Amino acid sequence: MQRLDKIFTKKKPIIGMVHLRPLPGSPLYDPASMGMKKILETAKEEAKMLEDAGVDGVQVENMWDIPYLQGEKIGPETVAAVAVGVYEVANSVSIPVGAEIHMNGADKALACAVAGGARWVRVFEWCNAFISQSGYIEAIGGQLARMRSSLKAEDIAFLCDVNVKHGSHYIIHDRSVEEQAMDIEAQDGDAVIVTGFDTGMPPSVDKVESCKKRVGLPIFLGSGLTVENIPELLGCADGAIVGSYFKKDGNWKNEVDPERARAFMAAVERLRG
Repeated sequence: MQRLDKIFTKKKPIIGMVHLRPLPGSPLYDPASMGMKKILETAKEEAKMLEDAGVDGVQVENMWDIPYLQGEKIGPETVAAVAVGVYEVANSVSIPVGAEIHMNGADKALACAVAGGARWVRVFEWCNAFISQSGYIEAIGGQLARMRSSLKAEDIAFLCDVNVKHGSHYIIHDRSVEEQAMDIEAQDGDAVIVTGFDTGMPPSVDKVESCKKRVGLPIFLGSGLTVENIPELLGCADGAIVGSYFKKDGNWKNEVDPERARAFMAAVERLRG
């Protein structure tokens, strides 16, 4: 909690997403229509839109690099591009910035955070393991903690998913979501992220509340928060990461919609009181 207290000043912070367009090396990358210069310009424009709408931070990630690679297979070209994206966004807004690289490339994201000036990293699998759309993904928390120490980056926080979206958790089905959240706390994660099954799908209130009762870490919502469900879902959580809702028509593949973002943040401010 101490790391997050240094990053966010408001209660129930809202983190908006900056989805970098397809990066060099990914199948959808097209330098003719969207080279790095335009990718960075777009990222900075969207980050500024979200800042103007009132979000408390933005997270930069390679969302468009589908299909995703397993963390250990992510190439240096992706790391270099994300690091530049983080740096450019961090220097274009006054709110804090985070980093994420799919799929569970949290060690690469930490390197980008250190090089680019990000304050946190989202970690899909801090503890345990699951079968993602990209295959078997295992815990990376021990590696990250040591890497953070060696890089003298102790102020960078790790926001850790529990039963993360994009995959199956049957291989640990004998452990409840609450018990997995307790693992994150026991292994020194900085926050627990609770999600629905897929991008844009909300978790249940019961799922959020049960984790909240079992761990002392902040509980963040990682998917599916909308203007309509802010009172019940954000009401029982400590913050949220919002991607799809801030886009036109609520589709993460579309551009940021400033009006939707402003209406959303107005509802958040009403909840904050």
